[in-house]
Amino acid sequence: MRRVMKMVMFFVMFVVFCFVVGLVVEHLWNWLMPTLFGLKRITYWQAVGLLVLCKILLGGFHKHGGARGHNWNAKREWKRRMHERWATMSDEERAAFRAGMKGRWGCYGGRDEQPTERVAQ
Repeated sequence: MRRVMKMVMFFVMFVVFCFVVGLVVEHLWNWLMPTLFGLKRITYWQAVGLLVLCKILLGGFHKHGGARGHNWNAKREWKRRMHERWATMSDEERAAFRAGMKGRWGCYGGRDEQPTERVAQ
Protein backbone atom coordinates (compact mmCIF):
# COMPACT_ATOMS: atom_id res chain seq x y z
CA MET A 1 0.00 0.00 0.00
CA ARG A 2 2.83 2.39 0.86
CA ARG A 3 4.54 1.69 -2.44
CA VAL A 4 1.36 2.46 -4.36
CA MET A 5 1.01 5.77 -2.51
CA LYS A 6 4.59 6.70 -3.41
CA MET A 7 3.91 5.96 -7.08
CA VAL A 8 0.70 8.02 -7.01
CA MET A 9 2.49 10.92 -5.31
CA PHE A 10 5.30 10.75 -7.86
CA PHE A 11 2.79 10.84 -10.70
CA VAL A 12 0.90 13.77 -9.15
CA MET A 13 4.14 15.70 -8.57
CA PHE A 14 5.22 15.01 -12.17
CA VAL A 15 1.91 16.31 -13.54
CA VAL A 16 2.08 19.42 -11.34
CA PHE A 17 5.69 20.03 -12.37
CA CYS A 18 4.83 19.74 -16.08
CA PHE A 19 1.85 22.06 -15.63
CA VAL A 20 3.93 24.70 -13.82
CA VAL A 21 6.78 24.54 -16.35
CA GLY A 22 4.26 24.95 -19.18
CA LEU A 23 2.79 27.99 -17.47
CA VAL A 24 6.22 29.51 -16.92
CA VAL A 25 7.14 29.05 -20.59
CA GLU A 26 3.79 30.49 -21.71
CA HIS A 27 4.12 33.56 -19.50
CA LEU A 28 7.77 34.16 -20.42
CA TRP A 29 6.98 33.87 -24.11
CA ASN A 30 3.97 36.17 -23.87
CA TRP A 31 5.95 38.67 -21.79
CA LEU A 32 9.13 38.81 -23.91
CA MET A 33 8.60 37.64 -27.48
CA PRO A 34 5.82 40.00 -28.61
CA THR A 35 7.71 42.99 -27.23
CA LEU A 36 11.19 42.02 -28.42
CA PHE A 37 10.50 40.36 -31.76
CA GLY A 38 6.89 41.22 -32.60
CA LEU A 39 5.76 37.57 -32.40
CA LYS A 40 2.23 36.50 -31.53
CA ARG A 41 1.15 35.42 -28.06
CA ILE A 42 0.82 31.65 -27.49
CA THR A 43 -1.57 29.44 -25.52
CA TYR A 44 -0.69 27.02 -22.77
CA TRP A 45 -0.77 24.01 -25.11
CA GLN A 46 1.42 25.78 -27.63
CA ALA A 47 3.92 26.40 -24.82
CA VAL A 48 3.88 22.71 -23.89
CA GLY A 49 4.34 21.80 -27.56
CA LEU A 50 7.25 24.22 -27.75
CA LEU A 51 8.84 22.55 -24.72
CA VAL A 52 8.46 19.09 -26.25
CA LEU A 53 9.85 20.30 -29.57
CA CYS A 54 12.88 21.86 -27.84
CA LYS A 55 13.47 18.69 -25.88
CA ILE A 56 13.41 16.59 -29.05
CA LEU A 57 15.61 18.93 -31.09
CA LEU A 58 18.08 20.00 -28.41
CA GLY A 59 18.09 17.43 -25.64
CA GLY A 60 16.66 14.16 -26.81
CA PHE A 61 15.00 11.66 -24.51
CA HIS A 62 18.02 9.65 -23.41
CA LYS A 63 19.15 8.84 -19.91
CA HIS A 64 21.64 11.44 -18.73
CA GLY A 65 24.84 10.28 -17.04
CA GLY A 66 26.62 12.11 -14.32
CA ALA A 67 28.50 11.69 -11.08
CA ARG A 68 25.91 9.20 -9.85
CA GLY A 69 25.52 7.30 -13.09
CA HIS A 70 27.39 4.75 -15.17
CA ASN A 71 29.53 7.43 -16.82
CA TRP A 72 31.47 8.10 -13.60
CA ASN A 73 32.17 4.41 -13.08
CA ALA A 74 33.28 3.99 -16.69
CA LYS A 75 35.79 6.84 -16.37
CA ARG A 76 37.15 5.44 -13.13
CA GLU A 77 37.47 1.97 -14.68
CA TRP A 78 39.27 3.38 -17.73
CA LYS A 79 41.71 5.23 -15.47
CA ARG A 80 42.38 2.08 -13.43
CA ARG A 81 43.06 0.04 -16.59
CA MET A 82 45.44 2.71 -17.89
CA HIS A 83 47.39 2.68 -14.62
CA GLU A 84 47.70 -1.10 -14.84
CA ARG A 85 48.75 -0.91 -18.47
CA TRP A 86 51.31 1.81 -17.71
CA ALA A 87 52.79 -0.25 -14.87
CA THR A 88 53.42 -3.20 -17.20
CA MET A 89 55.04 -1.15 -19.99
CA SER A 90 58.76 -1.12 -20.57
CA ASP A 91 60.66 2.16 -20.88
CA GLU A 92 60.69 1.84 -24.67
CA GLU A 93 56.92 1.25 -24.77
CA ARG A 94 56.35 4.26 -22.52
CA ALA A 95 58.50 6.45 -24.77
CA ALA A 96 56.58 5.25 -27.84
CA PHE A 97 53.26 5.91 -26.08
CA ARG A 98 54.36 9.43 -25.11
CA ALA A 99 55.52 10.14 -28.66
CA GLY A 100 52.21 8.91 -30.05
CA MET A 101 50.22 11.04 -27.63
CA LYS A 102 52.38 14.07 -28.31
CA GLY A 103 51.82 13.68 -32.03
CA ARG A 104 48.11 13.09 -31.66
CA TRP A 105 47.10 15.53 -28.93
CA GLY A 106 50.03 17.88 -28.57
CA CYS A 107 50.61 16.61 -25.03
CA TYR A 108 53.99 16.82 -23.40
CA GLY A 109 55.86 13.65 -22.56
CA GLY A 110 55.89 14.03 -18.81
CA ARG A 111 55.46 16.39 -15.92
CA ASP A 112 59.12 17.36 -15.91
CA GLU A 113 59.15 18.17 -19.64
CA GLN A 114 58.27 21.81 -20.29
CA PRO A 115 56.63 23.11 -23.46
CA THR A 116 58.77 25.03 -25.88
CA GLU A 117 57.93 28.67 -26.46
CA ARG A 118 56.52 29.55 -29.84
CA VAL A 119 58.20 32.34 -31.73
CA ALA A 120 55.90 34.74 -33.58
CA GLN A 121 56.75 35.04 -37.25
